[in-house]
Amino acid sequence: MYIIKRIAFFLCTGLFAAPVFAIDLLRDSDVEHAFTELSRPVLQAAGLTPKGIRILLLDDKKPNAFIIDNQHIFISSGLVLSTDNAEMFQAIIAHEAAHIAHGHVTRRMQNMLVGRNASAFGLVLALMTGAVSGNHELSLPLAIGAASSSRGVLLSHTRAEESAADHAAMRYLARSNIDGKGMIEVLDLFIDQDNLTASRQDPYLRTHPSSRDRKQALQALVKTNVTTPTNRKDAYWHERAVGKISAFLREPEWTLMRADNAKNSDIRHLRRAVAFSRQGKVSSALEEMDKAQALRPKDPYLQELKAELLMRNKHFAQSVKEYSKAVSMNPHNALALSGYGRALLANKQTTKALSVLKKAREIDFRNTRLLRDLAITYSQLGKNNMAALVTAERYALTGNIKDAIIHARRASKGLPNGSAAWQRAQDVLDMKKPE
Repeated sequence: MYIIKRIAFFLCTGLFAAPVFAIDLLRDSDVEHAFTELSRPVLQAAGLTPKGIRILLLDDKKPNAFIIDNQHIFISSGLVLSTDNAEMFQAIIAHEAAHIAHGHVTRRMQNMLVGRNASAFGLVLALMTGAVSGNHELSLPLAIGAASSSRGVLLSHTRAEESAADHAAMRYLARSNIDGKGMIEVLDLFIDQDNLTASRQDPYLRTHPSSRDRKQALQALVKTNVTTPTNRKDAYWHERAVGKISAFLREPEWTLMRADNAKNSDIRHLRRAVAFSRQGKVSSALEEMDKAQALRPKDPYLQELKAELLMRNKHFAQSVKEYSKAVSMNPHNALALSGYGRALLANKQTTKALSVLKKAREIDFRNTRLLRDLAITYSQLGKNNMAALVTAERYALTGNIKDAIIHARRASKGLPNGSAAWQRAQDVLDMKKPE
């Protein structure tokens, strides 16, 4: 697990995109797989295609979840760690899925665009990655507003929208045979936030109707629903996601004191492995990983974690071997490929690193850490123009348009005129500089 810093949100004025603000994402293929497993039933119940919706983890201790387009649901690490069971997590996803299914974000964007309202709000949807990479499948189309007030307009929900999303979420949960009490438990979390003074309250919550009112409206629905037993698979993936996130974000001593609380033995060993690794106790970490893998020998995410822990502790050659196994088990895992390329680069296998990192980039362009490794690899191989191009694209994704343009100009001068790489440099040069 690692942080991808400052992924930018973009404002589009005229033909050019400019950054507005940015977020930090926590990326981990195991956690994202767990989110996929947990969200699939409610997304299907909402009439959405699970493969078309990505659940991304924010590096944010405050409880928060929101959507900004029809392809992504953002949930903070603080909120995930506050969920006591799978049903709570699934209730959050069901609620955000309802906003997507009901077209709430799309409707607000359209309303802003009609009659040149976009000029008043300074807001138009920007398809950033589609412009830079030419790959719209990998884009993160984000447009939030030129000021925090404009951002609030997009992220806020009317009482009617919130009520509709709550009731729809309850239907999705019922169709999925998931206990609706999870929704009430989530609202209890937010009621605690509602009780804080405005200065201490999460600004996001001040854009939403009272959680207490929402809870009262839903309690009658919960009483009419028959309580269903927890799905064992869902309970497992929830415990695994929460256990792994907490093992990386909380102090190792905290994790080791609580690892035995895990109901699943492999998760117990996983948590200990991460904690020992963070303490520099590599042998103990590997012993715990071996125990976890003995219980789940075909699990590619455990194999990837083993390789990552070795990489974190600078056992580069061994990490390369373990990453190779992880990639063979899950060849389209972009984060595993990215880690493999990083390990190869650290182990001075530069040519092979380039091949692996390019493949990872084709699958997931938004990984700025990958782009940094790719630029270093190009540079070490003497391909300085490509290094400058990839650096320009990395700066563009983080919203640093000034430096992105500097590197794009440098790349453009040395790349064959009219080539695909040259055109990518032109796309960056076409972006609007910050005022």
